[in-house]
Amino acid sequence: FLTHLVPIKEYEGLQAKLKAQHPKANHVVYALRYLNEFEQVVENASDDGEPKGCAGTPTLNVLRGEKLINCAVLIVRYFGGIKLGTGGMARAYALAAKDVLYEATFLTYEKQVEYVFETSYSDVDKTLYKLKQLGITVYEREFGIAKVNWIIIANEDAINKYKK
Repeated sequence: FLTHLVPIKEYEGLQAKLKAQHPKANHVVYALRYLNEFEQVVENASDDGEPKGCAGTPTLNVLRGEKLINCAVLIVRYFGGIKLGTGGMARAYALAAKDVLYEATFLTYEKQVEYVFETSYSDVDKTLYKLKQLGITVYEREFGIAKVNWIIIANEDAINKYKK
């Protein structure tokens, strides 16, 4: 079992990439949980050809039990010559997920919000300095004819501090 834990932003296309990297692997199972735009937890899991409920669901249950969101676990499995049975397989997938979580470093979830504003050209350096001081690193800016339009994404506390 080769287990990968990734932020949900890195999940897209990873299952196909792992299948390409491990062409002799029998299965690439996944489980994921994330918050959608309505603050609802979305869950999904795949057994990838394993007996129904023996791989993706036990992996998803580990994520649920640890109350993890915005992440995905992908498990590459090669057949090792020993038939585990459905119960043994479910335990093996759950253990693989627990093992990767044990090795991981986690960040506390903070809801990110978007704030849109404009500045004059003369305030660009001051704005960049303030963003840096507040640790706001996700931003876009569009230079218009007479002003600069900004979109910043950060936690609410940082946005409120910026507004002051």
